[in-house]
Amino acid sequence: MSDVTMIQAVTGGRRGLDIGFAVGIVAILTILFLPVPTILIDMGLALSIAFSVLILMVALWIHKPLEFSAFPQVLLIATMLRLALSIATTRLILAHGNEGVTAAGHIINGFSQFVMSGDFVIGIVVFLILITVNFLVITKGATRIAEVGARFTLDAIPGKQMAIDADLSAGTIDEKEAQRRRRELEEESAFFGSMDGASKFVRGEAVASLIITAVNIFGGIIIGVTRHGMSLSQAADVFTKLSVGDGLVSQIPALIVSLAAGLLVSKGGTRGSADQAVLGQLGGYPKALFVAAGLMFTMAVVPGLPFLPFVALGGLMGFVGYAIPRRIAEQEALAAAQAKEKEKEEQAKREAQESVKESLKTAEIELCLGKQLSMKLLNAHGELAHRVAKMRRKFAQQYGFVVPDIKLSDSLALPGKTYQIKIHGTVVATHEMRIGEMLVVTGDGPQPDVPGEVTREPAFGIKAMWVAETYANEVRRQGFTTVDNVSVLLTHLSEIIRNNLAQLLSYKDMRALLDRLDPEYKRLIDDICPSQISYSGLQAVLKLLLAEGVSIRNLHLILEAIAEIVPHARRSEQVAEHVRMRIAPQICGDLAENGVLNVLRLGNRWDLAFHQSLKRDARGDVIEFDIDPRLVEQFGNEASQVIRRHLNEGTSFVLVTAPDARPYVRMIIERLFPTLPVLSHVEIARGIEIKSLGTIS
Repeated sequence: MSDVTMIQAVTGGRRGLDIGFAVGIVAILTILFLPVPTILIDMGLALSIAFSVLILMVALWIHKPLEFSAFPQVLLIATMLRLALSIATTRLILAHGNEGVTAAGHIINGFSQFVMSGDFVIGIVVFLILITVNFLVITKGATRIAEVGARFTLDAIPGKQMAIDADLSAGTIDEKEAQRRRRELEEESAFFGSMDGASKFVRGEAVASLIITAVNIFGGIIIGVTRHGMSLSQAADVFTKLSVGDGLVSQIPALIVSLAAGLLVSKGGTRGSADQAVLGQLGGYPKALFVAAGLMFTMAVVPGLPFLPFVALGGLMGFVGYAIPRRIAEQEALAAAQAKEKEKEEQAKREAQESVKESLKTAEIELCLGKQLSMKLLNAHGELAHRVAKMRRKFAQQYGFVVPDIKLSDSLALPGKTYQIKIHGTVVATHEMRIGEMLVVTGDGPQPDVPGEVTREPAFGIKAMWVAETYANEVRRQGFTTVDNVSVLLTHLSEIIRNNLAQLLSYKDMRALLDRLDPEYKRLIDDICPSQISYSGLQAVLKLLLAEGVSIRNLHLILEAIAEIVPHARRSEQVAEHVRMRIAPQICGDLAENGVLNVLRLGNRWDLAFHQSLKRDARGDVIEFDIDPRLVEQFGNEASQVIRRHLNEGTSFVLVTAPDARPYVRMIIERLFPTLPVLSHVEIARGIEIKSLGTIS
């Protein structure tokens, strides 16, 4: 089944449930007005009893009250169902009561015969007792617990909110966990508030049942005597049995639901199902069980009291009191063994970390801070971790793979205000920060009129100025933008990662990317690897793309392009050039600004010079790049003048050259301008608007 078909099936199923639920509610309301045959009355009464038992079982097995947060709605539906059935049975009793005790259905007749033993006086007494137990004992207690629970829950909300915020600030929990706790707190307060009102349903139903039963008895007797010519004693017997039987049928489910409500609100802070909470705590004290067993044995030998029940109970309590300590001892021994095993594992991990083998491992990306800088950024550690995670997510979306975790460490060997960025253990960048100062990037423009020290921004080498934080507002009023220490550090780290993406794409990362592909592209990989290109060769192609800032997010298009060329070319450089041509729309789209690609071309002189420097074999493939070093120096000087002029103007552009010479032009340009893209003519996508900035000539 496809994803779309599955979603449609689930949506259709939910829509069917919605319609069925609405139809059920309408059916309950319909019973209030329309006459219902006895067979449907029997089915409805059986449904009411089954529904009540189901509610009680769910209340017994849930672990915390919020797991049954829909209980107030369920209680309202169950109450409305019983009242609707009571009205329907009232209609049948008053209309057809003269026909006998089966006039309102077989369930009411069965209750009148079984519970009342055929005597309506017994039925009235039992009915009144059930009303009293439900109304004065269970419902009243549950209502009081719900009232107190709602009040204390509302009073405790500010303190719990502050505790959540404190845990979040301390880093004990993350933002997602804090949101979950806040949502649970809101649901808890809403639940106890709803339960406070929902308990009134049951109290009102008990009063309504009492009134309905009285109306049925007296109204039925009057109708039986005046309309059907029954004697007073006959009418009283028949209509009282029917009315009390109806009251019992409605009160027993009401009593069950009231018990469920009482269990739910009295659960409080106890976790676990009801059997675990009650039996576990009652049986958790063996001494209490032995004392209770001794009392049972004493009562068994008291003259006049039955011997067998007390002896049986005493023996049971004594056995449980003897068995529980042994079970507790076994659980403690098991827990001790598990704790010991866990301690051994942790010890082994610590030894492994301290071993020589562990010291040989190097972090793929490491940010090493001096001691003073580390202490300064310690307060911003949560923000630093959040922004680093956001930066890694941005790289994943932009370049198509997840860069490795960034290890944060401090070192006494570094100057206190200095940080180092390492790639695979090698230092690739070092910079000294000014703690308590902010960086103002000025470029070649005017500088702010405040005391400060001129420097260069570490990520791009642009002219900047360190300014004390006390002058920050003055600098902003003059129209300059200030950058804090964390932003300076993360911007530098981001550019270092961007310039070293090829080194960070490991073989393991590449295999993880391939494993996430659709099954069709996995079959394509099986067709070309390793028969036509090895997995290492595939990794080399991806590295060549990343080295020039080309994203591999469209990996399926890259694999299709590789499958086209590998039967004819095996060198990674040739394969990468073909891939670049195939994904030209992506490359141009990423480099264009507002749909316009600014282009700087090589002049005819340099196109010819590079073309003549390419040595080819008999098949026409380039095998060597042989150019006079003086020409390389001259080209570098001329290109630098033109490129730097456009860069100073703030223009974003690409350098365009011939396809065969592109890798070699890029090889020279990247040493002067590492971030300047170099494209070939065939990599200019169709439909892209081109704006020529001139030529290098």
